[in-house]
Amino acid sequence: MAQQHLLSVEEARARMMAALSTTQPEVVSLAQALGRVLAEEAIARRTQPPADLSAMDGYAVRAADVTKVPAQLRIVGEAPAGGAYDGTLGDGEAVRIFTGAPLPKGADSIVIQEDTTRDGATVVVNEAARPGQHVRVTGLDFRTGDAGLPVGRKLSPADIAFAAAMNLPTLSVHRRPVIAFFSTGDELVPPGTEPGPNQIVSSNNDGLGALIVEAGGVPLDLGIAPDNLDAIRAAAARADAADMLVTLGGASVGEHDLVQSALAPAGLDIDFWKIAMRPGKPLMFGKLGDLPTLGLPGNPVSAFVCAMLFLRPAIARMQGGDSALHTLQARLGAALPANGPREDYVRAALDHMAGETAIATPFAPQDSSMLSILARAGCLVIRPIGAAATQAGETVTVLPLRV
Repeated sequence: MAQQHLLSVEEARARMMAALSTTQPEVVSLAQALGRVLAEEAIARRTQPPADLSAMDGYAVRAADVTKVPAQLRIVGEAPAGGAYDGTLGDGEAVRIFTGAPLPKGADSIVIQEDTTRDGATVVVNEAARPGQHVRVTGLDFRTGDAGLPVGRKLSPADIAFAAAMNLPTLSVHRRPVIAFFSTGDELVPPGTEPGPNQIVSSNNDGLGALIVEAGGVPLDLGIAPDNLDAIRAAAARADAADMLVTLGGASVGEHDLVQSALAPAGLDIDFWKIAMRPGKPLMFGKLGDLPTLGLPGNPVSAFVCAMLFLRPAIARMQGGDSALHTLQARLGAALPANGPREDYVRAALDHMAGETAIATPFAPQDSSMLSILARAGCLVIRPIGAAATQAGETVTVLPLRV
């Protein structure tokens, strides 16, 4: 077994990320691509716009004919959107044109209709035009062969629209990692069950499944394993096709914390456990054979905090995405005492003020059993090891929870 001293959160995260592999690419339709991470560059298959197009409703002209105004021109045709004027524009001529229509040959400028006066087959231009005015030139947006979206991009709705415009019906993305998980404990019963004496309703499986979906993974809920070695081994065996196994509870060193004892004969190789953090000290990571295995605390708040710090970035890493923790600066809404020898993650409300730094107000109490406080929290205030007492109004680093 690896060392058992308290690792820093930063070191533990780095070691975990280094042990993970990226899932293989798969090709999906644009309708399935939202939130996925690109495995290959998205290369444009066409030029956009494919020709010089009018950006406004008005008249296609030669700028040389309207340098002095008012200028009277003869209307020789029309170019509607989706259509074109097939002739060539000559001296003193204009073509009625609409937004999106291609510029006629010979034309080099658009005069908007508000700057003209039409009289039958003639139009008077009242404002001078320069070459290229209100013209969307060929390739203004992108050209065939351009790399439109880079590898590692997490695809947004705008990215999907861009890919469609590049004439790409499918994209190569990393497969969503399958995260198998189970809770341990004789005392746990599923939601909707009437707890017996000394039993509690399990919240971890449903909360963790939702976090996995939000992070881009595929949850595989293996249920609740009672506190015996065979049941824990049987639950872990059902994760053989997953990309990661997560256990909830039972990873510490108490008499009834059986995960390590149960899985060691099955090949569990522990990289680390015990992290210098609060809540969540008894966090474990290793491999069960080739399967990355993360042991989260059984306490629901501790499990959620650890999942935000370790599992969410791990899912991003396995998809080829950004596994960094995206923190921000906020002003403290209430004083906090000096911190001790473990990095502390304090649940707090997060209020965004227009044009001002957000305000993070810690809740009291911070009891790690209170899911109601977690549900109300907008962020975790990150308190470094040994941090001095902090007064209201001072700047702190926070990890937003509603991502």
